[in-house]
Amino acid sequence: MEMKIEGLGLDPGIERYVSVLMEAGIETTESCQGGKGHTYPEPAIKFCGDYSEGFRALAAATQAQLPVSELRRVWTIQGEEPHGPEWEMVFYSKTKPGPWTPVGFE
Repeated sequence: MEMKIEGLGLDPGIERYVSVLMEAGIETTESCQGGKGHTYPEPAIKFCGDYSEGFRALAAATQAQLPVSELRRVWTIQGEEPHGPEWEMVFYSKTKPGPWTPVGFE
């Protein structure tokens, strides 16, 4: 079942991916559908958690057949100091509008 996330101000091209991760109990902290004028060049979700959380998120995304292209463990620089680590999951493409059904469940 897909979690309802209306009203969170998410980019429409990433909402479904965020929903899948939130339904799996992943604590997302930032998301972007990517493209010109956006924070990321490609669709991406940032989330927190320990070493195993990235693999748990990847399992949830894989089971939902999301188009994951990368899973990253990153430290950002804030005020000249490293901050993190945090996880980033990057996708090949953003979601399309309309009803969504994972591949194989049409």
